[in-house]
Amino acid sequence: MLDIHQILKQLPHRYPILLVDRVLELEKGKRILALKNVTINEPFFTGHFPHRPVMPGVLILEAMAQAAALLAFDTLGVVPDDKTVYYFAGIDGARFKRPVEPGDQLRMEVSLERMKAGIFKFKGTTRVGEDIACEAELMCTMRTIA
Repeated sequence: MLDIHQILKQLPHRYPILLVDRVLELEKGKRILALKNVTINEPFFTGHFPHRPVMPGVLILEAMAQAAALLAFDTLGVVPDDKTVYYFAGIDGARFKRPVEPGDQLRMEVSLERMKAGIFKFKGTTRVGEDIACEAELMCTMRTIA
């Protein structure tokens, strides 16, 4: 549904923190299914961990939040500009079920649970194949900066 060129037009993130490679499905106001291909070339693997490369859990959460941002933008019908910032407001119930390693493909499914007073609440699940790697509830908000 969205390739990397379309994602780059919406998300302000760039290397090394852009963590969504493709969007496979997008249901306005409901859910998104996005991909992140994890390679040994990721800069965090140098130090996490040199003897056993594992993707940091906070970056898995960040990848889900970036997918959630794309869903929020589509739901509101907005194309963010360079004055729009999308922030985490909270993370609840984060659980990590399996390590994510080089060669894995993250399939992030994020659903919009509710939207009120500029706060979005999402439920996200990230899988590698059929295995759940991470689950969490995310709260995010958009702000316009001066």
